[in-house]
Amino acid sequence: MRSFASDNNSGVHSDIIDAITSANTQHTIAYGDDVYTHEAEQVFKNLFKADVDVYFTFLGTGANVLAMKSSAQSFNSVICADTAHINVDECGAVQNFTGASLKCLPSVNGKISVSDIAKELHSIGDEHHSQPSVVSISQPTELGTLYSVDEIRAICDFAHAHNLIVHVDGARIANAVAAINVPINEMITDTGVDLLSFGGTKNGMMYGEALVVFNKSLSANVKYFRKQAMQLSSKMRFISAQFTVLLNNNLYIQLAKHSNSMTKLLQSKLNEISQIKITRPIETNAIFAKVPVSLIEPLREKYFFYTWNEEENEVRWMTSFDTTEEDIEDFVSCIKDVIG
Repeated sequence: MRSFASDNNSGVHSDIIDAITSANTQHTIAYGDDVYTHEAEQVFKNLFKADVDVYFTFLGTGANVLAMKSSAQSFNSVICADTAHINVDECGAVQNFTGASLKCLPSVNGKISVSDIAKELHSIGDEHHSQPSVVSISQPTELGTLYSVDEIRAICDFAHAHNLIVHVDGARIANAVAAINVPINEMITDTGVDLLSFGGTKNGMMYGEALVVFNKSLSANVKYFRKQAMQLSSKMRFISAQFTVLLNNNLYIQLAKHSNSMTKLLQSKLNEISQIKITRPIETNAIFAKVPVSLIEPLREKYFFYTWNEEENEVRWMTSFDTTEEDIEDFVSCIKDVIG
């Protein structure tokens, strides 16, 4: 069964399977002190053109929790968009592991601005209020929209001027880089981002994410937090070997470009169907659309997807690195058949 529900539902790229197989030939030291992990760490350094620290995790939530744990205490707050994954889809993990609160700001198409952040800084130094410590943004956002490089730089400059740390949730960072078409170091390193959760699972890997630390003053205790958070893999080479292949020769960009292009193809065909109303800007690999309620369940029988807003009959359709043109053609044909 093919799906437009999530890029988490896709398979694993054949090069990633080969990388796992290649790492499965001999014994090696556990918990990351192996040649595969050391190689992957160097690949990240080369990619970002910086002496970053890299901590591999099983999950995106794990990477996000480590980022927050490294930069927030129980009396702190994390400023984020109301749509942020750490707010909506992580079951209170940040609050559970850090004790910090989330200050969730009303967003415009998933984005927050410097002026939005500024409104949360009125009680700094007041012991009756949680103290802002981190600004967390998603790139791309949960609505598939993008911060420009200049917008990220402006947020970083403002945050740092007010002693705040900037975290980027990059579960789909490859889709953002592919869409904006700038080197990732220009988007992240050069803008001043302190912490990046770098996603691999949604872009062709079997499993695995990475917390990339640019502000190395935040690294002091991350290895201990990772262990406590149950994100320290004993056989870490099977995560790190995947990243080496994914990042070498820009495979991660090639896969993301494909998923983005499949979304554009789907968009072009949906524009021809008057009953489908696209509701959000389409900038990466997600389409949000209002669909007549009578169509949703019949469509789901053949292609599973999620309803984003039940009151508005707004659904989300996502493409993946392995979505094909035939998938798009068949899905659109299915829509037309259901409409009748």
